[in-house]
Amino acid sequence: MISKSDPQIWELYKKELTRQENGLELIPSENYASLDVMAASGGVLTNKYSEGYPAKRYYGGNEYVDQIENLAIERVKKIFGAQHANVQPHCGSSANMAVYYALLERGDKIMGLNLSEGGHLTHGLPVNFSGKYYDVIPYNLNPQTHLLDYDEIARIADEKKPKLIIAGYTAYPRKIDFVKFSKIAKSCGAYLHVDMAHIAGLIAGKVHSDPVPYADVISSTTHKTMRGPRGAFILCKEEYAKLIDKAVFPGLQGGPFENQIMARAVCFNEAMQPSFAKYAKQIVSNSQALASALSDLGANLITGGTDNHLMLIDLRSLKLTGKEAQIALDESGITVNKNTIPADPQSPFITSGIRLGTPALTTRGMKEEQMHSVANLIFEVLSHPCDSAIKAKVKKDVKKLTSDFVVYPELAGK
Repeated sequence: MISKSDPQIWELYKKELTRQENGLELIPSENYASLDVMAASGGVLTNKYSEGYPAKRYYGGNEYVDQIENLAIERVKKIFGAQHANVQPHCGSSANMAVYYALLERGDKIMGLNLSEGGHLTHGLPVNFSGKYYDVIPYNLNPQTHLLDYDEIARIADEKKPKLIIAGYTAYPRKIDFVKFSKIAKSCGAYLHVDMAHIAGLIAGKVHSDPVPYADVISSTTHKTMRGPRGAFILCKEEYAKLIDKAVFPGLQGGPFENQIMARAVCFNEAMQPSFAKYAKQIVSNSQALASALSDLGANLITGGTDNHLMLIDLRSLKLTGKEAQIALDESGITVNKNTIPADPQSPFITSGIRLGTPALTTRGMKEEQMHSVANLIFEVLSHPCDSAIKAKVKKDVKKLTSDFVVYPELAGK
């Protein structure tokens, strides 16, 4: 037992468990994996080296590993109706790197949303590999509505002729029109790459539009709204299958983490259950209830609300920076992340906004009624970010609320 063999690390583990149980987790890219997922992730497949693919390994002893990886592949293909799947990428960034490695040459043009407006590091940030190896053509949100401006994206694509267009975001609270993106990509001869890392669970649960019929390649993580382990996968049309597989291995990775692949297979099985569709629907209902309650309290929401699992708050009317808000809320038992807003005057290390999401709270079993309570707690802190007494009171209120929605009752007292 770790508690006896390494008590120092065990004490820190217990403190993290307590933090997760007693706090409100509102970072939209975080969630609570099931005990089954976590057990698979830490199981005996940790011990196995499996370079290659099922039936094409460079090591012996993979007969059961092959069956597990094939199950993961078949399950994720069934969930999303995809022609081909690769479940080996270690994370979302490496999945995106594999997509580019498969379809592009260094120096090719790619189009992605500016990071400051909701894009991802791997969509063209200058200091990221995507910005260093490719000719990045950024697009922006409409400056008035902060919505995707499909006409402007089409104009830029027609003028610049990128080889790949990326649709997928980390802080965009509205639905994405993949039909329009497909038309834009086809009109300029570009590949359409959908990065659905944030919304994969909503797509699986049929509460967001489906990119599979329209995208050439799709990348995703398995945590966030999928509620699985850390890791990623790639979906693509059959014509790109060999390119994608060769890009992942041996192009960018060696031995896959088969323990994580088993955990992904468990996650995919959970996502195939009828209860998951109800869960995805509740995420959106909770998100909209939280957004509405925060708006009623005076929060300035980017785009005025949300269609998915997240929302973005412009804090300038409250005379707060994102960093100040994140710290004050953290001290109150509420976890959020500072986030840039469109045309943010602050640096990415400070920001003028915070990003909130409901996947983790929904996993706890919270519903619309609790979202109103959460909104009141958040706004109480944001209205008095330097008041230690109020933050202490809110922290007690948070602990009382979370005690009715225990995440891991099986681990209580351990």
